Amino acid sequence: MPRYDYRCRSCGATFELSRPMSASGDPAACPEGHDDTVKLLSTVAVTGGAAAPVQRPSGGGGGGCCGGGCCG
Repeated sequence: MPRYDYRCRSCGATFELSRPMSASGDPAACPEGHDDTVKLLSTVAVTGGAAAPVQRPSGGGGGGCCGGGCCG
């Protein structure tokens, strides 16, 4: 279930709630009980070892500027 960040306009507290995406815009009370809250824009950092693009040899079937038919 996704987590959403909120900030209370009354006391300034920030907090997270886990809720379904369909309820992401629903009102959320802060842990101090205030109802004047706003959903914060969250950023997601994705890191990892993505593979490099596959290098295909030039000439010899497939690819190229026009599918390999005129470049050769």
